[in-house]
Amino acid sequence: MIIEPRMRGFICLTSHPKGCEQNVKNQIEYVKSKGAIDGAKKVLVIGASTGFGLASRITSAFGSDAATIGVFFEKPPVEGRPGSPGWYNSAAFENEAHKAGLYAKSINGDAFSNEVKRQTLDLIKADLGQIDLIIYSLASPVRVHPVTGVLHRSVLKPIGTTYTNKTVDFHTGLVSDISIEPCQDDDIANTVAVMGGEDWAMWIDALKAENLLAKGATTVAYSYIGPSLTEAVYRKGTIGRAKDHLEATAFAITDSLKSIDGKAFVSVNKALVTQASSAIPVIPLYISLLYKIMKAEGIHEGCIEQIQRLYQDRLFTGKPIPTDDKGRIRIDDWEMRDDVQEKIATLWKQATTESLPEIGDLEGYRKDFLNLFGFEFEGVDYKADANEMVGISSIV
Repeated sequence: MIIEPRMRGFICLTSHPKGCEQNVKNQIEYVKSKGAIDGAKKVLVIGASTGFGLASRITSAFGSDAATIGVFFEKPPVEGRPGSPGWYNSAAFENEAHKAGLYAKSINGDAFSNEVKRQTLDLIKADLGQIDLIIYSLASPVRVHPVTGVLHRSVLKPIGTTYTNKTVDFHTGLVSDISIEPCQDDDIANTVAVMGGEDWAMWIDALKAENLLAKGATTVAYSYIGPSLTEAVYRKGTIGRAKDHLEATAFAITDSLKSIDGKAFVSVNKALVTQASSAIPVIPLYISLLYKIMKAEGIHEGCIEQIQRLYQDRLFTGKPIPTDDKGRIRIDDWEMRDDVQEKIATLWKQATTESLPEIGDLEGYRKDFLNLFGFEFEGVDYKADANEMVGISSIV
């Protein structure tokens, strides 16, 4: 079938298997070009199919020759209907890993559930024995709590007062003002339940209880802080409370792993185009300005560049891992440079529908968004028939 991008609001309803394959191959080649990393050899990635999780799996495998298990919740294709991009990404990754002689198996299901945790523990026990590195990179808007059975939905809202600022429709380039009403009732608690650290801790507790963590095992979860421009809706909003909980959980996990000299860290990463960030008002305008500045400075990074640098320059240097005063790894250091943020603050005041094409990188934003779904990659013939029925051989 011929597969083209079909949009509905901030969602792309289709994905291209060959484009997703090219995306994965490009990331693999980047990691290989940067040289070997003396990193973990047995790696579990929870949320392994897109974004930072996929980049972590690729960097572990092709930077450190690691055996990897990936956990994700993706939609396989059916005849005449493409699967989700994460499905095709994972199929391409596993194909390339197996060609390189690397162990790679996956579990497709709800990572919040006890059933998927049990499956994963059994697979580690059978195949790898123990794990050296656990990456926690789940990005879900909902969570069914495995103990209570309650369905929690996260919201992205300010706390206390209405937030008003500029945003952009990245499809049309229209810059306009938007207001977001403050959260109510159980919004904070629900958002923390979905996006906080409880599930991360549950994973680590389950692994530790069955002696599946190697001595000195490290676990890393990903977070974001962002600039003062967005803090009312992001870091000081409902999602910020969840990130605070995630960061506090890192200390609790480290305490629980003292007996095996294990450690937990939160890595604060750079703002990047994701399906989730595209739906957050204000963020697309901020990212389009950020991209323009960082590209001009020669310090722009995508997911794979961020994670490769995290591994090579922070996690696996043979020295103590550098953290800020709150114990967080800061790989958003280039984004948050004073000169970069000062330029954004100036450009923000100038941003209009008419000025944005010149002062921002909306085209780069749009291309990165389509890349998420396998579109607009060089070397892919999008006019040719694509086989949507791509399988993953090592789904457990």
